[in-house]
Amino acid sequence: MKAVRTRSQERILNLLKTVKQGISAQDIYVELRNRDQSMGLATVYRSLETLKLEGMVQMRTLANGEALYSLVQQDKHHLTCLQCGTSIPINQCPAHELEAQLQVTHNFKIFYHTLEFFGLCNQCHINQAAMD
Repeated sequence: MKAVRTRSQERILNLLKTVKQGISAQDIYVELRNRDQSMGLATVYRSLETLKLEGMVQMRTLANGEALYSLVQQDKHHLTCLQCGTSIPINQCPAHELEAQLQVTHNFKIFYHTLEFFGLCNQCHINQAAMD
């Protein structure tokens, strides 16, 4: 049975279908306002939380604490530099087999998973080595 969505939730889902990468709640708020589909920031957060609990939207938290939202079917993982904040997508995912196994062994409905590695990008590593 398909969930009944509010107009706000539909607007957010439609926006997320058009973005290529994760987007913050504040940027969703601004983008909707630019499209003459204005809604309050609190409504954006409430709608994102509901969509997240339904398994439609996933949240990725960056090293600086900022949360980025995207549609669940975008299975993207990242290498994130702790120095400059650069986030490099990686296209491999070793967790799919583990995910399927965990769903069965724990009788747990998994909507999505995240995989992120933190360290220094090449440029920051070179800069840090030069300073040492």
